[in-house]
Amino acid sequence: MPLTISPAIVLRHVDYGEADRIVTVLTPDHGRLKGFARAARRSRKRFGPALETFAEIRLHWLPRPGGELVSVREADLVSLRLGLRRDLETLALAGYGCELTEALCEEAVGAVEVYGLLRAFLDHLDACGATSAARLLLELRLLALAGIVPHLQHCAECHGALPDGPVGFAAVRGGSLCPACGGAAVALKVDRLTLGSLGRLLQTPMEGFAGIRLSPRTLQDGRALLADALRGHLPRVLKSAEFLAGLGRDEGAVMKKSWQEL
Repeated sequence: MPLTISPAIVLRHVDYGEADRIVTVLTPDHGRLKGFARAARRSRKRFGPALETFAEIRLHWLPRPGGELVSVREADLVSLRLGLRRDLETLALAGYGCELTEALCEEAVGAVEVYGLLRAFLDHLDACGATSAARLLLELRLLALAGIVPHLQHCAECHGALPDGPVGFAAVRGGSLCPACGGAAVALKVDRLTLGSLGRLLQTPMEGFAGIRLSPRTLQDGRALLADALRGHLPRVLKSAEFLAGLGRDEGAVMKKSWQEL
């Protein structure tokens, strides 16, 4: 059986035994793969540092009949993305991006777009470091690619127009809610301008992260909205999200200089 060679991003790995490694990768053509790399920690010729988390590689593999794991035979390193390790916040956000992508996008359907999005996100962090805008963009776009983005700019239940000012939002009911559908009684309120900004962000290029600046209100309201939207679609609380929350970093303090504001 001939080897399959795929571009891949290493999402995570687990050392197994004395020299082996189990690695989870994302590929554009086959979606998520989990593979067994025999002697990966000893063979510099076949693997070297290529199976480190966040690495972009060319993966050589074979399916294993009846097995969940593919057989990883070799990996060519394209990029280690060393810039992701410049500080703890950048490293943690990169880990969150990989874990969130794995949790939301398990199937091969749409893998090309998901792969391109994650690759662009990691490249942006590698070059520029952590930003709150990058996290918000990744979450919003992953929800869109997974087909579960909530209703933003019209009422999720009656599809009517939304009022100016604070708007009730409940992901379990589909998203934004007008006053007639009980929006005023919903605990989470999001400014109408934020909903418009999020809607415009969905029209931007999927792999574009540079040059987008968000107002403090959009960041604050957008983070609350996306946290509510993600909660119902994740199988568990992500460890990387808990770690990011534990850093206690001010969301507004990590915005970078840019030329565009939504």
